[in-house]
Amino acid sequence: MENRALYRSDYEEPETHASPSRFDHHWFWGLILIFGVVLTYTPVWKAGFVYDDSPLLTANPCIVGPLGLREIWTASPAIISPMIFTTFWVEHALWGLEPLPYHLVTVLLHATCAILLWRVLRSLRVQGAWLGAALWALHPIQVESVAWVSETKNTESALFFLLSILFFLRWLRAKHLDGRTGCGWSYALTLLFAALAMASKSSTVILPIVLCLCAWWMEGRWHWRNLPRVVPLFLMAIVPSAVSIWTQAPELATDTDSQWVRTWPERLATAGDVVWSYLGKLLWPHPLATIYPRWQIDAGQWFSYLPLLVVIVILSIFWIERLLWSRALFFAFAYFVAALLPVLGLIEEYSFRFSFFFDHWQYLASIGPLALAGTAFVRFSNFVIPEKPRIQASLCAGLLLILGAASWQRTLTYKSEETLWADALAKNSDCWMCCNNLGKALLQKGRVDEAIEQFQKAVRINPRYAEARSNFGAALFQKGQVEDAILQYTRALQINPNYAQAIYNLGLALFQKGQVDDAISQYTRAVRINPYYPETYNLLGNAFLQKGQLDEALEQFQKALEINLNYVDARNNLGVTLFKKGRVDDAIAQYKKAVEINPDYVNARYNLGNAFVQKGQLDDAITEFQKAVKINPNYVDARYNLGNVLFRKGRSDEAIDQFQQALQIDPNNVDVRSNLGVVLVQKGQLDDAITQFQKAVEINPSSFKTRYNLGNVLLDKGKWDEAITQFEAALRLNPDFSAAQEKLAKVQALEREREGHN
Repeated sequence: MENRALYRSDYEEPETHASPSRFDHHWFWGLILIFGVVLTYTPVWKAGFVYDDSPLLTANPCIVGPLGLREIWTASPAIISPMIFTTFWVEHALWGLEPLPYHLVTVLLHATCAILLWRVLRSLRVQGAWLGAALWALHPIQVESVAWVSETKNTESALFFLLSILFFLRWLRAKHLDGRTGCGWSYALTLLFAALAMASKSSTVILPIVLCLCAWWMEGRWHWRNLPRVVPLFLMAIVPSAVSIWTQAPELATDTDSQWVRTWPERLATAGDVVWSYLGKLLWPHPLATIYPRWQIDAGQWFSYLPLLVVIVILSIFWIERLLWSRALFFAFAYFVAALLPVLGLIEEYSFRFSFFFDHWQYLASIGPLALAGTAFVRFSNFVIPEKPRIQASLCAGLLLILGAASWQRTLTYKSEETLWADALAKNSDCWMCCNNLGKALLQKGRVDEAIEQFQKAVRINPRYAEARSNFGAALFQKGQVEDAILQYTRALQINPNYAQAIYNLGLALFQKGQVDDAISQYTRAVRINPYYPETYNLLGNAFLQKGQLDEALEQFQKALEINLNYVDARNNLGVTLFKKGRVDDAIAQYKKAVEINPDYVNARYNLGNAFVQKGQLDDAITEFQKAVKINPNYVDARYNLGNVLFRKGRSDEAIDQFQQALQIDPNNVDVRSNLGVVLVQKGQLDDAITQFQKAVEINPSSFKTRYNLGNVLLDKGKWDEAITQFEAALRLNPDFSAAQEKLAKVQALEREREGHN
């Protein structure tokens, strides 16, 4: 192996002297790199949250709930990547759950990583460093890591990963310059950023290997005196590696299907295929898919091991050769393979049920081949068209424009759940997870029949897919097919008895059937399995409320709010419970908080209006009922109560208008017709009042109060016989109706007195 001095590598770029210009050209090229990244990813401005963004961010109790930073760094919900969850926690504190800022942060992190990669490649004296960084930044394979908020863990970990390498290279350089310029600080920062990288994503545990490769490249050979400096990093890598394997165990244990069990020979054979699949996608990134088809490996055939054998042979050839080009190829290829080590399939992971490789898994690994491609492009252009910088720059710009345009187009896929999974299915029609996820997206949009079609396809491809069966049941439940839904939930729980979502859905279906005690049993079981799901506590509270167990209901709604303070359904239901307990002021406080969180939450507006009526604050009640009907003009109960309060305030014409609008929505509402009749009586419009009472009686002949009111108006009109008939009917329906008894007795007495005079 040639022993090349640190600053005498043939890959060394010429040093530029300090320029007297106010604008350093390095800054110019850095800004071009940032601008290119931002322009490429402009479609994310209109993108939302997709797939894992819910459990990792939008529904994560460590982020939106009560757990917070302490649990992020000490408890199991976030132990795998505490740094990324800390970042999400800070972002949520700054701008809530608005998707745009999260996307912008990820894009800017990626742009920053591109700048750092450029500086790292320059420090390694790699020719075409800027082009290599630009190829990496704009390559379509990176879209999954940049356009998907959950993969901020890729961009953030890469930031610390590259910083660690950069300071390690500075330490190496300072060491060769007799320890000048802060050698100790550079090494300390190397360790710090390495720890932050591993705390952001466990796959960065390959960093010690990468640093060894960098030292080998910089010094022309491996010096064992460097070993003590990298040993702490190897020791540091043990913890995230162990935690990653440990956290996968429970997830793997939930699915005991033998079809996913792989032997060690199968894993080795798969590893070779994975390396070449990733390299192939870098060379020709089309088509790109969220979930690639999962291939089958026959470990019994000798040729299944050829891909892995070729990897080993190529690395060996590059290592044995003494020429500089083979050193560069070895460095790039060895880095590529090393960076892929955590995802080669040697260690089992749940994601391997769906596919053996994903675009975002080679975010760091792609640096090696793409940096080498940048060098090759520069050297080739210098050889073919020497001393023609404009043509060379045009070719370079053209290549980057093609990559940027392809990345821009790919980014559009991440606009929504529907676009993401529709694209995935178009490229992998047998992907049962894609069918399920597309079905969920369609179900959220109310396209129930289309969702059912996707869920049916998912369970047809994989009958043991518990999540799809549970979602299939949820879609059937929305169609009113409760028994069929319960059947799907039951099958899901036969596959995975601890699947909390299926238990939750089963409880919801049982509650719908009126089996409240059975529903409570299921909800209780669900919260034991997943104590961080506020919706379950809310439904459990509703079940207790239905049974009249107000204290138990109160406790459940409070637990839901401990997890998610902004859960408006739980706040509203807590208010309802407090109202039923006679704590009207406390109920009003909860309703007010609910409408502060969501001003268009109509149920809380309606309940707040009722609470104000109870307190005698009629003007406030009118305001809330008016807001409720503005939000939902078809809210009959809100119009009914608004009409009643307006009538109590003496605003009869407005009350009549509200009752009439309510009847246009629901012509068979007896209460509205009856109260409209009462207002018409006060206005002296007795004939119109009689019409309303008679229609109400036709709709519901059992309404004794309506018959009583009708009898009174008939009496005022002098229709004594008809009035007596209505009073008698009211008493038959309710013999204890004292007002009807008194009125009937009075009318009969008057009738006898009149007959006596005659």
